[in-house]
Amino acid sequence: MTKHMMTKSRVAMAAVAMLAGTLVVLPAWAQSFPVTADQKATATQVAQAGVPLSELAANAPDNYTVKRGDTLWAISGVFLKRPWRWPELWGMNLQEIKNPHLIYPGQMLYLEKKDGRATLRARQSSAAGEPTDTVRLSPRTRYESLASDALPTLKSHLIEPFLAEPVIVDENGLKSAPRIVAAQEGRVLLTRGDRAYARGQGDAVLLDDPTQRQKQYRIFRNATPLKDPVTGEVLGYEAQYVGQALLVRGESTQESTGKDGKPRTDIVPATIDIVGAKEEMRVGDRLLPEPERQLLSYVPRAPQGTVDARIVSVYGSAVANAGQNQVVVINRGTRDGVQSGHVMAIMKDGARLVDKTDAARDELKLPDERNGLLMVFRTFEKLSYALVLEVVDSVKAGDRLVNPR
Repeated sequence: MTKHMMTKSRVAMAAVAMLAGTLVVLPAWAQSFPVTADQKATATQVAQAGVPLSELAANAPDNYTVKRGDTLWAISGVFLKRPWRWPELWGMNLQEIKNPHLIYPGQMLYLEKKDGRATLRARQSSAAGEPTDTVRLSPRTRYESLASDALPTLKSHLIEPFLAEPVIVDENGLKSAPRIVAAQEGRVLLTRGDRAYARGQGDAVLLDDPTQRQKQYRIFRNATPLKDPVTGEVLGYEAQYVGQALLVRGESTQESTGKDGKPRTDIVPATIDIVGAKEEMRVGDRLLPEPERQLLSYVPRAPQGTVDARIVSVYGSAVANAGQNQVVVINRGTRDGVQSGHVMAIMKDGARLVDKTDAARDELKLPDERNGLLMVFRTFEKLSYALVLEVVDSVKAGDRLVNPR
């Protein structure tokens, strides 16, 4: 086996180890989703009286069996006109379901109507059988709670990549980050399985830490300014994600003798292995530490305050318009009170036209109409990432966002 093949084998094993470590923590997610005090208060209130029949979807069924592949957002839309009012749906079956994130395939939901109000009850379908305490998986033996089967709020695969890939940094965020300085065998482009060398500066030096396992890094390129469509203010810089790396050896120095016979101190860059690649990497790309995975609540809900926001950009360097299940950046963040789970309505500007039915030929501005819905899933100080949940027509940078109704 050649040295390069051995290196690729080690990198492959490291990548598998990273994946295995991720799988181990996944089953706990459903149990870790928080429920806010406001959501619980709303649910408690609704649980006492139900919701008005006018709030039900026109074709709300009398009963529904939860299936694999369902989401809380979709089930909410089955029973309610406005899916983001999930706390009300949870409140409707508060006695049977203590946590809205612990709804499982096989449960039967029953809609009860009385005195102009509606309540929702749940019980396990007899066909589905009773839930088991543990699930045994192979080829590696391990046990997981049934929470791993709990319904997600949304299709998790639509959001997961964006919790790690795009990142908002300040103007100097990437400039001061460690950088790739060389590759083996004079390679110009790097991909998964390749070994490279990197060097930090200032407080960002790549050093070994004997108390930790191999450090994981994300690799980025460029830093595109994101400007507010209304004010022109630069709200942040979006770095382009290109891959992942493991720190094998930290930076160091070694003493040697120069050609002139005099002693000298050589700078030895850190050694990294590329373990993931979205696209090919190259010398000059920057490294940022892999952040700890965040367990966030994606319970869809309307913002409490008034929303007046804009779409800044559509994620993807070659994408101008966004459709359903695509990610956009909006010009509001934590400083504006935006939170993960906030649902906003996407508005389409009404057309300007001439009134041809009137001799005066007045210019008209048609009303703005709702074009869809999006949900915020990751926030920064001045910007947030949001997933387009529903859309009538494509959305683009500059489109206005308001409170859902």
